[in-house]
Amino acid sequence: MAITDKLNRLGPGLVTGAADDDPSGIATYSQAGAQFGTGLMWTMTLCYPLMVAVQLASARVGRVTGEGLGNSLGKVMPRWLVLGLIGLVFVANTINIGADLAAMGEASALVAGGWTHGFTVMFAIVSLLLQLFVPYHRYVQFLKWLTLVLFAYIALVFIVKVDWLAALHGLVIPTIAGSGAVTTIVALFGTTISPYLFFWQAAQEVEDIDQVAEREPLKQKQSQAADALSRIRWDTFAGMAVSNVVALAIMLGTAATLHAAGKTDIQSAADAAQALKPVAGSFAFAIFSLGIIGTGLLAVPVLAGSSAYAICEVGGWTASLENQPWRAKAFYLVITLGMVLGLAIDWSPINPMKALFWSAVINGVVAVPVLVGLMLVVSRRSIMGDFVASGGLKFFGWLATAVMGAAAIAMVALPS
Repeated sequence: MAITDKLNRLGPGLVTGAADDDPSGIATYSQAGAQFGTGLMWTMTLCYPLMVAVQLASARVGRVTGEGLGNSLGKVMPRWLVLGLIGLVFVANTINIGADLAAMGEASALVAGGWTHGFTVMFAIVSLLLQLFVPYHRYVQFLKWLTLVLFAYIALVFIVKVDWLAALHGLVIPTIAGSGAVTTIVALFGTTISPYLFFWQAAQEVEDIDQVAEREPLKQKQSQAADALSRIRWDTFAGMAVSNVVALAIMLGTAATLHAAGKTDIQSAADAAQALKPVAGSFAFAIFSLGIIGTGLLAVPVLAGSSAYAICEVGGWTASLENQPWRAKAFYLVITLGMVLGLAIDWSPINPMKALFWSAVINGVVAVPVLVGLMLVVSRRSIMGDFVASGGLKFFGWLATAVMGAAAIAMVALPS
């Protein structure tokens, strides 16, 4: 298959993987690199097969059943539990939206000067208007192009001096050394395998079915299975690879600059960008700052949209970015509410780092029962028909569930 054909087959998996590297995630990866150098890069090596399995399972649910994950969870869990989990996902997503918008505003003010809150409001309004009035088939192309901004972080690695031998060691040899290492490891898992990504990728597969007249859920049209599942595998493996390579580039870039210079106290993505300027120069600073803005524009609609998909799927309401606002009122109301509340966090006296900590705790705790439900769904023939998960997918999916369970226990047990 020609490379252009392969690129054209990238979609939900690529956007989902890229959205995983949101400004809050960038802050976590920067903190890991600045504080521990290359010592925690092995976490991304471990995360890759786990996140691939989870996102493959999520995509499979959407493509096979033609229903989102919220709807499918209701078939294996009590309704009250599903509603509670989705409510917590909404809270965590809203906190993340607020943190991401704030980071975008800070980065813009660092690059261009001006009022941080003004930039934050501008980005919130632009993002909301795009979600409200640009139909899915156009909007998803915009999101796909935005993924290119992630290559700024890969470029960063090639303009700073990197100890490649130490990087290779950190990539393959697990170490847990130094004060706060366990807390950072838990944060890395929590920011890399997050519930909003599960709901988003399943929903995008459903959206893609609706966009092509001859496309139907695989349970109803088994002849489409070979091509559809092949595309999902390529899309998801590639999308999660992009996510992890960028995360590694951020960790490596900050390890080679900030950690090497003894600047280990990084509290936000904007902190990392500002600290880079005197250490790595204005060009590295500009690349890092513009990356924060671009990834925020990509991640904020994914966060808001995943909340809306999940809530509307359980409520039985129309959920599609293709519809105009007056044809999917509940869906766009949830998106708007998430954006407004997220923006309000930026203006509130709430400490943003404390808010992000509790968001990580919520995501870490919610991920476990959601993953249990997801694995039950993809293993049930009554739901998936002939397309139940393979043995390999089940193994890595349940392994991801166990790892996130351990992370959740550590997250709750460790002091903030």
